Amino acid sequence: MARVLICDDSTFMRMMIKKLLQDMGHEIVAEGGDGKQGVQLYRQYKPDLVTMDITMPVMDGIQAVKHIHEEDPVARIIMVTAIGQRSIISEALKAGAAGFVIKPFDPEQVQETVNKVLAE
Repeated sequence: MARVLICDDSTFMRMMIKKLLQDMGHEIVAEGGDGKQGVQLYRQYKPDLVTMDITMPVMDGIQAVKHIHEEDPVARIIMVTAIGQRSIISEALKAGAAGFVIKPFDPEQVQETVNKVLAE
């Protein structure tokens, strides 16, 4: 079981990710609606895993990953991206993301990615 922070500007998306991760046995310690909140919540909760949307207001997910990795180089972050954003994924991985999942979610893909990132 991992302690997870979910960052997504869509309440519906956060709810879907939360249910999926809870069904896998993980604990959701916090939820943020933008990258800046995500960085602040990471500092506060020091979760085992973060799911980070790429497109968010205030600070996007890639900037948030950079900030988190400056403070904690071993932070485990999974990027959540829409199908049309594949080109941005390499930028996210360079910023320090450990993996990614594509919306709409395939629960098996999410579980596989989460397990892989947590095992690293």
